[in-house]
Amino acid sequence: MSSKSESAEMQKDAMTAEAVADEMASPDDGIEISAGPEPAGVEELMQKLETLQVKADGYLNDLMRARAEAENVRKRSARDVENAHKYGQEKFIVEMLPVKDSMDLGVAAAESATDIESLREGMALTRKAFAQAMEKLGVVEVDPLGEKFNPELHEAISVQPADAEPNTVVTVVQKGYCLHDRLIRPALVIVAGSRN
Repeated sequence: MSSKSESAEMQKDAMTAEAVADEMASPDDGIEISAGPEPAGVEELMQKLETLQVKADGYLNDLMRARAEAENVRKRSARDVENAHKYGQEKFIVEMLPVKDSMDLGVAAAESATDIESLREGMALTRKAFAQAMEKLGVVEVDPLGEKFNPELHEAISVQPADAEPNTVVTVVQKGYCLHDRLIRPALVIVAGSRN
């Protein structure tokens, strides 16, 4: 069909529909126009709308649950961090308590002891308990006497002539310590200078 014939056909259909509507709406007939059943297309659209509304409600519900869960995770994480700060030293303290107990016993023994050797033994036992506690916590002693100077682990406070090979640690003034793989205090050392 050409576009002219389509246009003519549409005008004819529109005039027919207008005439039918005029007849139905004519007050002379005594017939009232009532809204009849909705066309099938409208019912279908209403069903789709209801289905989409149910889906939208579900998505909103899911969003609200996800927000609540995220808020709970945030609060739980904040509480865990707070507890880690608050009780993080618990393991350290538990390991140090036997050392303190040993020191308390040493002080009590010193008040009534007449033998200096027993005090020395008590101090040695306390030192041993302390070293064991530090080892359990991952603290390693850095005692580089006789080793090559290592600037990553040692801090040279002096260089002095010595019979040792140059750049060798000849005196440890203060031992260093590592916590696991991290240096927490370098060893203070005196290094042998070149032989002249």
